[in-house]
Amino acid sequence: MKRRQKVELFERIRRDSRLEELSIRALARRHGVHRRLVREALASAVPAERKTPERTPTALTARHRAMVRGWLVADRVAPPKQRHTARRVWQRLVDEQGAVVAESTVRAYVAEVRRELGGTGLVTVPQTHPPAEEAEVDFGEFKAWIAGVLVKLWMFVLRLSHSGKAVHVAYANETQESFFDGFVTAFETLGGVPGRVRLDNLRPAMVRVLLGRARLENTRFVLLRSAYGFDAFYCQPGIDGAHEKGGVEGEIGRFRRRHLVPVPAVESLAELNARLVAADEADDARRIAARAETVGQAAARERPLLAALPAERLDISATLSCRVDPKARVCVRQSYYSVPVRLAARKVTVRLGARELRVLDGARVVAVHVRSLHKGTEDLVLDHYLEVLARKPGALPGATALDQARAAGSFTAGHQRYWDLARRRLGDGAGTRALIAVLLLHRSLPAAAVAAGISAALDGDRIDAELVAVEARRHLEHIREPSSPPTTPTPAGTTAGTTAGTTAGQGLASVEVLDAPRAGCGADPRPAPSLTGYDELLAAGGAR
Repeated sequence: MKRRQKVELFERIRRDSRLEELSIRALARRHGVHRRLVREALASAVPAERKTPERTPTALTARHRAMVRGWLVADRVAPPKQRHTARRVWQRLVDEQGAVVAESTVRAYVAEVRRELGGTGLVTVPQTHPPAEEAEVDFGEFKAWIAGVLVKLWMFVLRLSHSGKAVHVAYANETQESFFDGFVTAFETLGGVPGRVRLDNLRPAMVRVLLGRARLENTRFVLLRSAYGFDAFYCQPGIDGAHEKGGVEGEIGRFRRRHLVPVPAVESLAELNARLVAADEADDARRIAARAETVGQAAARERPLLAALPAERLDISATLSCRVDPKARVCVRQSYYSVPVRLAARKVTVRLGARELRVLDGARVVAVHVRSLHKGTEDLVLDHYLEVLARKPGALPGATALDQARAAGSFTAGHQRYWDLARRRLGDGAGTRALIAVLLLHRSLPAAAVAAGISAALDGDRIDAELVAVEARRHLEHIREPSSPPTTPTPAGTTAGTTAGTTAGQGLASVEVLDAPRAGCGADPRPAPSLTGYDELLAAGGAR
């Protein structure tokens, strides 16, 4: 009998007893029930809950229980489609362990263990995070189309535990440089540093896992912590520690579904990171669960409580020593980057960062390259090879550096027209050397000025690097001083001076007449120059 029907029956029994004062036997006969039920109805209007007998699965021994629990715990790191079902657990117990047990008994115990484990992890306890006290850090994988190629990337995520404000930065690899650069970028974006950071046992941060939460840390990570003044909290290794930074784990999945679906298509990693910055700004308007304030409002309240950034930005790049090969390249992490040809067969210092690398000859930076996204690639700069190309002009048409310069747009159609005209007039070798003389101007003049100089030379049907240089500097002078008054001619007998010397790459210096009277000014009160004192000095010398 259902509970609703039983409640209604109790009401009828109690009403008949109250109105007609019938006996228990009469009430039982009228309603067709046992006398015990009549006594129960008269005692209370609320039917007693039905008692479910507690049955102990005696056939499932303690050894079998421990075995089943071990299988289900191991399933937490197994592929989702290859985990134990309750039926498979029962089959293994019967086939492999010879257990004599009903499938229903095994199903009941499997359900009990899964409730305890919470499905994919341990049951968590709600936490309260004071402002600016803690943040969580992790890497997440994703893919993106970069310049038409589907690339696997890593996303560094730092999330403030109190406000939920997160910073996302994409990198081509999960290296130490990316790890440190992510910290520095996140702290600068947030405008401060939290007191403590929870993180996995990532190799960029630590060398070895010791007993408990003790770690042998990487020296450079200790330097990073010291410079920015935060503490590190290492989670337990493996699946046991995943719940200890659940905020950033969930944030990676949420951000990936919200902003990286469909797969983004960009031209460069820098453009992709610009999109991630815009996505972070858009997320400031969202609310986490049923919170009264948005993520942006909570972050604005938390920001003044963060520790201040250090006075100087920490240089997180790694220092490497590399030998330049005969092709004027250095090999860094299985990618090749060009340097000036004069450094061939010499050792140079490479400062490797997460996004770029700098090549130094002593203390001087001689090359800067964007870090490659792929292994085995060549990033060559045409300017690095100009000296050797001047001696071997026949190597220029097939040079890899020339192809890359064309693709990047630094070798323009104007350069090509100048080269074609020079080869027609002077021949291949001399014409190519004429082009190289123009390309060398890029070392001291802006690209736009050189382009203007080339255009002026071509308009005059001239092949002359000196003419290109003169026209380029004239273009610079016109741009920098568009409203300068015309130069006043120097009158006869006066002395003219320059306000500044000519500097390479800055065009010609302007000339100012110092002795010409200025509008609105009186005569110069200073006496005219005289050599009288010098004549007296000569006379005194002759008397001796």
